[in-house]
Amino acid sequence: MPDSRRPPYPFIVVLLLLPLMLVAGVWWGGHPQDLPGFLRGLVPGNTRVMSEALNDVQHDYYRRVPSSQLVNASIQGMVTQLGDRFSSYFSPSEYRAYLSEADLHFSGIGTEVRRTSLGLRISRVYDASPAARAGIRVGDLITGADGHALAGLSESDATGRIKGRPGTPVTLQIRRAGRTLNLRVVRATVSVPLVASQIHQVRGIKLGATALATFDAGAHTQLRQAIDRLLSQGARGIVLDLRGNPGGLVDEARTVASIFIPDGPIVTTRGRTQPTTTLTATGGAIRSSIPVVVLVDHGTASAAEIVAGALQDRHRALIVGTHTFGKGVFQEVKPLSNGGALDITVGEYFTPSGHNLGGGGIKLGAGVAPNVYAVSSPHSSRDTALNVALSTLATHVK
Repeated sequence: MPDSRRPPYPFIVVLLLLPLMLVAGVWWGGHPQDLPGFLRGLVPGNTRVMSEALNDVQHDYYRRVPSSQLVNASIQGMVTQLGDRFSSYFSPSEYRAYLSEADLHFSGIGTEVRRTSLGLRISRVYDASPAARAGIRVGDLITGADGHALAGLSESDATGRIKGRPGTPVTLQIRRAGRTLNLRVVRATVSVPLVASQIHQVRGIKLGATALATFDAGAHTQLRQAIDRLLSQGARGIVLDLRGNPGGLVDEARTVASIFIPDGPIVTTRGRTQPTTTLTATGGAIRSSIPVVVLVDHGTASAAEIVAGALQDRHRALIVGTHTFGKGVFQEVKPLSNGGALDITVGEYFTPSGHNLGGGGIKLGAGVAPNVYAVSSPHSSRDTALNVALSTLATHVK
């Protein structure tokens, strides 16, 4: 009786020929002109022309050019021809750097600043950072570090005076409401956080303000924790600060909007090869009786505009600030076999009212229009736009 486990003879032959077939396929894929005539016609015309051009440059150009360089340039040129400022090509090295950005961290005190003629103005203090523990506040002006004046220095030079090895102290000279303070801060390795929050008092009413930096993975979880903390501290309304937020993941926009909207549509996405999809609220929203104001500016874009537009369309929040960026399209990162990736526009999104915030495809549009216009001067110690947002919020507290 024959052994049924032994592979048949034809199968063994195919198995032995497979490596040779693979090598031949790879070779002919890059050298279609070497194919037999009856096979050459099976290769699509555009693909054949591109392969012929690549082969000619590699073999006949007066100096040797690495094939990887030619491939990268070809793909880059193709993406450039789209005329889409939001689509791009990552070479293998650029894509590796892109992926590593998620692990971004630095050694410092945990603030965002803007340069003034006298020093560095604090525009954001990260939650649970060394700066927060030392009592540094938004609006504080850092005029010196360890006795060195910051006036007249570039922003990079001034922040360089403050940064240092983790665990080392720095004494900051701070101007606050006409007073000069010396605050000792111990530097630490700070992972760039997504959320910064603070309690404010307006006409005797406690209000919470929480700023979201981007819509990276996990943004909604950090934001919800911050909002719950503000409410537990007695906040009777919430300002969601999305100024300078460039966007991020569409699904994070959905879940962030769901913190405030209990049910129903958040955003609709449409693409040429993707089905039209309406993303709805995921549930578990805070009480609808808690008033909300969304603070925006021209740097509020993409997923941040989705949230602002959804809360405005669903009458869940007032928008304070300026017109947002006006980006009505979304991208998808598609890794390639050479180790690089395409980051290309694959569709448009629409607010619950059916409004696309872009200018029809890849052009910039009007964005989200504020209900109340407000803008802050970079040279003032007062955050005028935030004050307007808090004042507007206070009038809606019951």
